[in-house]
Amino acid sequence: MVLKRFFTILLLNSVFLLSAQIGEQQLDNLIKETLTTFDVPGISVGIYKDGNVVYAKGHGVRSLTNKKDMNDETLVGVASNSKGFTCFALAMMVDAGQLNWDDKVRKHIPEFQLHDAWVTEEFTVRDLVTHRSGLGLGAGDLMFFPEGSDFTVNDIINNVKYLEPESSFRSKFAYNNNMFIIAGEVLKRVSGLSWEDFIETKIMKPVGMTNSKASYNRVSDKSNIIDAHTMAEGKVIQIPHDWSETANPAGGIVSNVPDMLTWAQFLMNDAVSENGERLLSTKQFHELWQLQTPLNVSPNDSYNSNFKGYGLGWFVADVKEGHKQVYHTGGLLGTVTQFTMIPDLDLGIVVLTNQMNGSAFNTITNTIKDAYLGYENRNWLEKYGKSNADNIIYNDSIKAAVYSKVEKAKTLKSIPKPEQIIGTYTDDWFGDVMISHDAKKGYTIKSKRSSRLFGELLPLNATTFVAKWNDRSYDADVYVKFTFNEKGEAVSATMNYIAPITDFSFDFGDLELKKTN
Repeated sequence: MVLKRFFTILLLNSVFLLSAQIGEQQLDNLIKETLTTFDVPGISVGIYKDGNVVYAKGHGVRSLTNKKDMNDETLVGVASNSKGFTCFALAMMVDAGQLNWDDKVRKHIPEFQLHDAWVTEEFTVRDLVTHRSGLGLGAGDLMFFPEGSDFTVNDIINNVKYLEPESSFRSKFAYNNNMFIIAGEVLKRVSGLSWEDFIETKIMKPVGMTNSKASYNRVSDKSNIIDAHTMAEGKVIQIPHDWSETANPAGGIVSNVPDMLTWAQFLMNDAVSENGERLLSTKQFHELWQLQTPLNVSPNDSYNSNFKGYGLGWFVADVKEGHKQVYHTGGLLGTVTQFTMIPDLDLGIVVLTNQMNGSAFNTITNTIKDAYLGYENRNWLEKYGKSNADNIIYNDSIKAAVYSKVEKAKTLKSIPKPEQIIGTYTDDWFGDVMISHDAKKGYTIKSKRSSRLFGELLPLNATTFVAKWNDRSYDADVYVKFTFNEKGEAVSATMNYIAPITDFSFDFGDLELKKTN
């Protein structure tokens, strides 16, 4: 029986529903409380257990504008849950004899370079997809994030050589999207298909993911798709969809609960589709879920994990008494998602949301997971609700303190004059940032290549200003610190975020801006 037919059974028969510790009504109530607690407009949730879909529902609304109900069929950008598809596709090429995980990247992309010549020569396809490049967290993400930049895949391949490493090669986990973009280019050059065509024709179609697309722009029917939302200055607002097509191999897929549960069933069936088609050898499928880059486990880990790390496109860990958990999360501006499998329990959990608050999906996933692992009610809603509220207060206090200083700085005589700082500042990988001044409007800052990054530049003290972006949904205001020469003229600038809540993909900290005009 096709997996999706169980959705009809779900409505007629509750015998398969959930576990002894949580029922349908309890889960409904939890999700509704989660919507309220974390100010999320809509959430869809799916559970696959022991060969059956036991829960598949949407709650809330897909958009604050149209107020239409969120349902299990509502399409959502699954973001970095796409990384598992990228690695599955590369593994198919390994099976086909066209690629090896330990091929040097330069075998397939001769122009590929990193900052260190030795690392460039040693860097493998496996290194591209295991977050161990030596680069810092989110290094270079400003080339595609937020949407609206003009950077191409070739630009990214060319520019990563300018990114200075933060650690030695293969010594440390640091999440990196640009390496996955380059992995997508490896797939294209080896297979002869674009990443999007490969994912849709070679994976989604045979798996049975009939409503999913490899990118937002490929969704022709947007009648049942979310709008993105975020908290901006104390209020949840709708924002435009935001994901650059350049970055699809790192996070471009759009899907829904039925299709993601179909994906879970397929994976937990050893990469064999419901019609019996094997898409990946047992050897290569096994390789995907092997730990490649270790992560530290807290002594107080909530699931008594002994190990945790990253495989090939997946996080892997053991949870309560040795159950292997394979999982990933995804985040776009205005959307976060979570996909979890515990294969030996034949359990898959999908949580898709239209607001960028990870506490919401953690609350739901952990509660469901606990029910099947035999934990007593640990009240994740209360725990995450409190930490979320505390985090908002903490970050708001930091921002309020900074803008209080900005207000006081209006009376300072030590603030640089316009002629000292206006001009063009250039970073090797990000390009030009222009600072200008108007007698009435004050200072402005604008990126040349990322058109949506522009805003006010507000004086803070004798060396530092605050960039206040016009798009307040970014929640990514930064300090801009200038270095001056002996004449009092700015010669360079660096940026650092004001508050920890800033998404790591706003990678301002890696910019080294030198005044060129």
